[in-house]
Amino acid sequence: QLQLVESGGGLVQPGGSLRLSCVASSGITLDYYAMGWFRQAPGKEREAISCITNSDSTIDLSDSVKGRFTISRDNDKKMVFLQMNSLKPEDTAVYYCAAKRGGYYCAAYIPEYESWGQGTQVTVSS
Repeated sequence: QLQLVESGGGLVQPGGSLRLSCVASSGITLDYYAMGWFRQAPGKEREAISCITNSDSTIDLSDSVKGRFTISRDNDKKMVFLQMNSLKPEDTAVYYCAAKRGGYYCAAYIPEYESWGQGTQVTVSS
């Protein structure tokens, strides 16, 4: 099981940008994993945002972020990124990265992801 650590969250004004990073524990290749970003706002269920396969195919899993968020990965550095642009107050949440085996396909089904980070807080407010 991977150990994942997110970073890059913070307070940003509406319309601003943030880039979240997620690094996997050393000694384990990400080649076999699809990687996803999820978020959870207070009082709401965890929501799938975006996913990237081990061949760099990406899919937006939430209509609310299409055209604004971009997922990418660097397997050599064992890292996954989420570039977030045009942020809105409703994007405020704790953001999590997660890994699933079967890296050739993406999924929005949370139980398919076996490894999770601790989360990083993103707050969009003026």
